[in-house]
Amino acid sequence: MRRPATTTRTTGLIGALFLVLALLAACTSEQPGASGGGGDTQRQEAPPKAKLTATPAANAVDVPPTEPVTITVAEGTLDTVELVNAEGKGIKGEVSADKLTWTSAEVLGYGKQYTYTASATGSDGKKAELKGAFTTLKPAKTPRATINPADNAEVGVAMPISVKFPEGKVADKAAVEKALTVRTSTPVEGSWAWLNDQQVDWRPKEYWPAGTKVTVTAKLYGLAYGGGAYGKADLSTKFTIGRNQVVKIHTPDHRMDVYRDGKLFASYPASNGKDDDPNLNTPNGTMIVMQKDPIGDFSNPRYGYTNVKKKWAVRFSNHGEFIHENEENRANIGKVNSSHGCVNLFEADAKAYFDSALIGDPVEVSGSKANMPTTSDVFDWLIPWGQWQSMSALR
Repeated sequence: MRRPATTTRTTGLIGALFLVLALLAACTSEQPGASGGGGDTQRQEAPPKAKLTATPAANAVDVPPTEPVTITVAEGTLDTVELVNAEGKGIKGEVSADKLTWTSAEVLGYGKQYTYTASATGSDGKKAELKGAFTTLKPAKTPRATINPADNAEVGVAMPISVKFPEGKVADKAAVEKALTVRTSTPVEGSWAWLNDQQVDWRPKEYWPAGTKVTVTAKLYGLAYGGGAYGKADLSTKFTIGRNQVVKIHTPDHRMDVYRDGKLFASYPASNGKDDDPNLNTPNGTMIVMQKDPIGDFSNPRYGYTNVKKKWAVRFSNHGEFIHENEENRANIGKVNSSHGCVNLFEADAKAYFDSALIGDPVEVSGSKANMPTTSDVFDWLIPWGQWQSMSALR
């Protein structure tokens, strides 16, 4: 008996379906860790957790040379840091106790390139590195400055501190003044005052206390003066105030009195500038001893005398006033004011005073018709204290 044709065809289709399923099963992997369609793909490794940062950043330009260079790390600790100049010379630096920050410990040069390399270990134990370079600013000019008194000097109680800029004017006076520091062994009230665009002086309100030790620092290197000018170098000085000695001259008395610690120490007969001619007076005011010369040249063609040398010359003004011997004027000394502005003494008295004087001693003159002009060094004590304070750039 013949079977129906439909039954045969159905059985064949079922057999074919089982064959396909078997083939698919043979292509499927059951190995651990494998995934269908991605078994050859490698898993990417996570980056180090440590994050290194530099200040200034890589490729920075016009970096101030006094700005500290820092390398810091987050989520890790520093291993090594190196900062070198273009010649490969290392720049000193210090790592903080927690090993999170490295800070440079010396100033950099103008217009120089520096390169840094750093490495750190992260909290995950992996290493991280940082490399970069930067360039410092190149000033248009770096004018020099000077400071006075000089190191280890012993000076009188009226001596001002003077910082001068002989090669150019200072535009940003406030910035410069902020960079100046005066430290004293005993408290002293004082103030800076700009006498002009190229000079700033500090003086106490009253005369310095005798024996005061003074330290002055001027952090000028890398400081912007304005107009493209930057400080050439830092300055400093240490000096001592000597004994308190004050010269007092009341011109009508024809005498010069010297006081030590407020008491009369010596009194000398004197002939001062001519009373009837204000141009030849010994002018009123408080000046200071500026210079001492065993022999001074007082030639002055304007008044008809040349090759005039006098002994024991003590300058107390750039206006032209000295204390010196003048034996040629002996007849007038102690009696008549007959000089052209100087204080004439007998030779022995001039020598005694010369030996006792210090640069910076005050010389107080009164009784004349004319006042000392404030047109030449040193006129600090001719300016009233309130006005002096107003001449600070920080007031």
